[in-house]
Amino acid sequence: MTESFIYDAVRTPFGRAGGALAGVRPDDLAAIVMRASVERTGVDPARVADVIFGDANQAGEDNRNVARFGALLAGFPTSVTGTTVNRLCASSLEAVIQASRAVESGDASLVLAGGVESMSRAPFVVEKSAKPWPAVGNQTMWNTSIGWRMINPALPRHWTISNGEAAEQTAREWGITREAQDAFAGRSHRLAAEAWAAGIYDPEIVRVPGTELARDEGIRDGSTVEKLATLKPLFAADGSVTAGNSSPINDGASAVLVGGEGACDGEPLARIAGRAAHGVDPDLFPTAPIEAANKALARAGKTWADVDFVELNEAFASQALACLAGWPELDPEKLNVHGGALAMGHPLGASGGRIIGHAAHELRRRGSGVAVVAICIGVGQGLAVVLER
Repeated sequence: MTESFIYDAVRTPFGRAGGALAGVRPDDLAAIVMRASVERTGVDPARVADVIFGDANQAGEDNRNVARFGALLAGFPTSVTGTTVNRLCASSLEAVIQASRAVESGDASLVLAGGVESMSRAPFVVEKSAKPWPAVGNQTMWNTSIGWRMINPALPRHWTISNGEAAEQTAREWGITREAQDAFAGRSHRLAAEAWAAGIYDPEIVRVPGTELARDEGIRDGSTVEKLATLKPLFAADGSVTAGNSSPINDGASAVLVGGEGACDGEPLARIAGRAAHGVDPDLFPTAPIEAANKALARAGKTWADVDFVELNEAFASQALACLAGWPELDPEKLNVHGGALAMGHPLGASGGRIIGHAAHELRRRGSGVAVVAICIGVGQGLAVVLER
């Protein structure tokens, strides 16, 4: 079977909710990274067999297949097809996995994967009744930026708690203190700020035209444990999960060019060596990456002793720390060595592309190694990929 490789990975800086990217449509954000990917590699867009993009919302300007519209806006030939996938927070990582499967099966030689999310521009939606002409004014309005909406009453109540409540539950069950969460969040901001200052993220960034955003907008250079300790809990009066140790609401896009051996000029960044998904009870979603990563390593023929570093999406500090506890063989200093989503942000549909893209660039920077990329997913799932160079 053909092997699959990552030839390039590019993303926008991530904007804060209502911030620098709030005025940019999600389909335009997608087009920016799509166009940048082919321009950076010199690939003729006509050679791209398919565009697979993740998007968690799909309720506003990203409706009706944002992958296809992004490719059209990027100037790709109309012969280049596009499909949009949704695995919530892991949507763009799912897109990369589907691209790798297409390459390895021989269905395609080159696929552009990635994802996009504008949580700032996510619309309000109004629920309709079964009546053909319902009266105006008695409908429920839902904010689609994040979280559950229109919950099916047949589901058990404990499965439908908010992500933040699940993070609180995780902290209690795993014995993760408020101090540990704030320390981890402060580390994320410090490492992200240091990496940006050192130019480590420069090779994977494309600026958004018409904006001044030069780096991830959510990073707080002066974030300290002392400052984080002053924030009040969000989800329980006596809780430990705060805005400071939770990922923020963001906007952004990412793209990953996946192909077979020799599909592009130049050496690939990394080989996709293993991948896996794992499911748990919906309220236990923060810890689902633990077993997903274990499965992916086994499928790659690797163990934790082989792993040089891990890119784990930081939805919450309690979630990241629980995953660390679930990987006792992993040196904690190998986790998110250049910061994570607590600092840089978590635009749902784009985050998986960010972490696998950064892992691939970091492998090239190091010259060799093995990396695990993992992400938790609302409603009780985890996804992981093993990369090797």
